[in-house]
Amino acid sequence: MTKREEFKQKLARIFDGDLSTTQWGNIFDYIIIGLIIISTITVFISTFDVSPQCEQILRIIDIVTVIAFTIEVSLRIWSADAISEEYKGFWGRVKYCFTFYGMIDFLSTYTFYIAFFIPLPYAVLKSLRVVRLIRVFRYMRSFRLLQQAIMSKSKELLISMQFLVVVTLMLSFVLFFYEHAAQPDIYNNGIKSVVWSFAQYIGDPGQVADNPPITIVGRVVACIIGLLGIAIFAVPAGLIGAGFSEAMEEELKKEELEENHRRLCQAFERKLHRPTGFQIVPPYLSVTEIQARMSLKADEIIDTVESSENFRLINLASTQTIDEHPQDILAVEHFATNRPYGCMIDRGSKITIFSPSNIVDPAIGWFSYYLAKIGDFNYIARELGEKRPYKSFYKFENADSAPGLAEFLEDMNTLTKADDAWVITMLPASGANEPAFPTQVHINAGGEKGNEDIYAEGLTVLDRERLKEFVESCIASLKSEFDVDTDFQRYHGMGINGKNHFSRKLDNTKANCFSLVLAWSLCLWDSRHISVAKHLAELIAKHIEGKSEIELSSDLKRKGTGFNDYTE
Repeated sequence: MTKREEFKQKLARIFDGDLSTTQWGNIFDYIIIGLIIISTITVFISTFDVSPQCEQILRIIDIVTVIAFTIEVSLRIWSADAISEEYKGFWGRVKYCFTFYGMIDFLSTYTFYIAFFIPLPYAVLKSLRVVRLIRVFRYMRSFRLLQQAIMSKSKELLISMQFLVVVTLMLSFVLFFYEHAAQPDIYNNGIKSVVWSFAQYIGDPGQVADNPPITIVGRVVACIIGLLGIAIFAVPAGLIGAGFSEAMEEELKKEELEENHRRLCQAFERKLHRPTGFQIVPPYLSVTEIQARMSLKADEIIDTVESSENFRLINLASTQTIDEHPQDILAVEHFATNRPYGCMIDRGSKITIFSPSNIVDPAIGWFSYYLAKIGDFNYIARELGEKRPYKSFYKFENADSAPGLAEFLEDMNTLTKADDAWVITMLPASGANEPAFPTQVHINAGGEKGNEDIYAEGLTVLDRERLKEFVESCIASLKSEFDVDTDFQRYHGMGINGKNHFSRKLDNTKANCFSLVLAWSLCLWDSRHISVAKHLAELIAKHIEGKSEIELSSDLKRKGTGFNDYTE
């Protein structure tokens, strides 16, 4: 993310209109509210006969507030694309200006400058200044609830209005037929009866319908229209009232979910991993454990997870082989997100750890995250998207074929633009319907399964010598340190050899890409998993990056909860 984009994101947070947050940007919100109130007061004072000195002061205040609002509104329009993708580009900004608040901002600010070129009546200018007061609604919770209520009942309101218009038109024609025969000079066409009928709904303030019907049928129609006049207010009021109650319930539900989300984050308190001394976020917490620890009900946990973008439900049975007779265990997994597709952390390394299947494969993202964190490697992971039907980024056809794919490709090209770039794809093995293989670590560089020749043609690694050193070191050291067996393409192959694989789409065609497939029994169920991640990070740094040792981040020993302030 460029500095310009980061600045836009900060502006979007400042302009969110939420006064309940603890961001320093709330000071800005209160300043804007204060200027709106001051501007409205000056307009009110100007309605009195004041001295020339006071008039001069009011003029200065008006100029200052207009300049302040011009800067604020211009920044709002410029940063609109950080609020929503639909406001990107010139026409996107125009679309933003035609939203409710965008129009209010524009009319109450830029008309001051239009008056320099087009003479506008004094009353128009003052009226547009008063319109600024509507901008306060942006910060008022009650108005937001009313707006939600109207939007939620918009279809019902439209249907009731359509019904009212059709029935009134029918009654107007009936009124005309009978009254035209009795009063041909007054009801000389259908327009008169239609105007008379609709004027009754607003009390006929312009006295355009002061000729009442005189026939019996006409008077009956007038009574029916009178009843409809009651309905025209009662029905929408009832609908909006019901919508307001629903909006209140939704607001309370939202607040409850936010509180439960905060408590769920607290449940993922980092724990000390004694062999390494690292403070580690738990890879998962079972629903039962969260219930016992946080006193949350199962449905509250599920609702909170469903409404969140950094929690998901997982079934731990999918991480075990059929031979292990797994039992369904519902659990919650926590992960970091800062991109539309998931997470990207650029640490300036020539090595990127890529975890593509986190949304469907439990724990591998957690292991990959710590592998990158310990080794100070770049990290990119797909955490968000449709789980079923699941379509891997491996199988994409173009940048528009999946949500977040365009951003992913842009970030991946950014991370691999350096010469001698390496991408290590992390995948799980030996779970669900897969058998338990004799080896727990599988290295694959795009060759055929069973072809263990590192120098075979068609592999996605150009620097074969470094790959050979890494494979040989993994085979030897993982066995001696952890009694873990490693193979090269013996049981897993063709994993990254497809024509549509991301490595074929990289701008840097010289990037070295291979996959590291770990058994779930090692990366999740083995108590030494973080030690294994640290060891693999050291091997990657030594044999691929050329570093004699890795410099550990102080974050790894910092206490806290979850991945908050932990994505650097």
